[in-house]
Amino acid sequence: MLALMRFLSKLCACLLKRFKRGGGRGGGATDDAGDEVVDSFDIFFELRALQIATNFFSELNKLGHGGFGPVYKGLMPNGQEVAVKKLSLESRQGRREFTNEVKLLLKLQHKNLVTLFGCCAEGPEKMLIYEYLPNKSLDYFLFDKEKSASLDWPTRFRIVTGITRGLQYLHEEAPLRIIHRDIKASNILLDEHLNPKISDFGLARLFPGDDTHVNTFRISGTHGYMAPEYAMHGYLSVKTDVFSYGVLVLEIVSGRKNHDTKLSSEKQDLLNYTWMLYQAGRTLELIDPTIAKYNADEAAMCIQLGLLCCQQSVAERPDMNAVHLMLVSDSFTLPRPGKPGIQGRGGRWTTSSSALTNTNASSTLTGATKASGGGSFVEEYSRNSISVSSIDEGR
Repeated sequence: MLALMRFLSKLCACLLKRFKRGGGRGGGATDDAGDEVVDSFDIFFELRALQIATNFFSELNKLGHGGFGPVYKGLMPNGQEVAVKKLSLESRQGRREFTNEVKLLLKLQHKNLVTLFGCCAEGPEKMLIYEYLPNKSLDYFLFDKEKSASLDWPTRFRIVTGITRGLQYLHEEAPLRIIHRDIKASNILLDEHLNPKISDFGLARLFPGDDTHVNTFRISGTHGYMAPEYAMHGYLSVKTDVFSYGVLVLEIVSGRKNHDTKLSSEKQDLLNYTWMLYQAGRTLELIDPTIAKYNADEAAMCIQLGLLCCQQSVAERPDMNAVHLMLVSDSFTLPRPGKPGIQGRGGRWTTSSSALTNTNASSTLTGATKASGGGSFVEEYSRNSISVSSIDEGR
């Protein structure tokens, strides 16, 4: 709570200075402490205005429920439609995630990332105001037998490519390297043309400079998408997102969830089933039967790419630059994937948990190097959610 108050206080002070000297949009700035400052002074929304815009957060305006609270559609006085994410008051870690997301998203600009317009912080209420996307999230279409038919193969391939570009920006091109930590179908929003936008940065971690990984006791994410080294040992790197992305690609191709108990035992776990089909030379059997026509070469490439991103070895997973190259190049030959990381997929957490072993155990991971610094890597002691690490494992 104190961290949030300090941030908002510094933010308001700086924005007031800019307003007094005629400042407006354009050109970021920092205060003496080096804290981030947004590019615009017009980011704070009044609670009363949001209540009116959402019909006092009516159930009829409710779009869904994220990891930290419900999301409502709102109509502002100027006619602009917005999505208002209302932070749950009982959320134990909500205020930290709120501060994290505001500071983070205001610095990001990419067509495959959801746009943040501003925030509201009045009394106990904490809200984020985003652009409104009419087609909800990817899972709304993908896992519904009737709606999934609207996702033809060109659309699915475009969604895969768009998510790739969004993650490439976060990992390589953003002001700071950012690990999302919760890449999944419900966190991919679709615009009116079914173009994807990565959303929900409440669990994101910032990596300054050339730092590439952190060891943490606090495990956050969603079962089924988590990389094994992170789920079991708390080893967090850009390859954590790559693993989640690989699982998501397989879901997009197959039109099914990564774990489905309604299926036979050999098909229940999507990753394990895909590996079995790949070894048998039957990968195209994975393709969603609702797709009437598809490009076999593109589909096979996506399946192989998904397996490459989900390899057990951290070092053998491609980074997002390589993934993008594989998708757009006509002459790129994909390497043969090794066994995917099946371990650690039996948990049931969806937001946060504790590592199952001491974080120093990450030194036993294939392709991982033990970090130095001991307790400095524990997330609970990182007030500003920025991690420090020493491993040099491909940016």
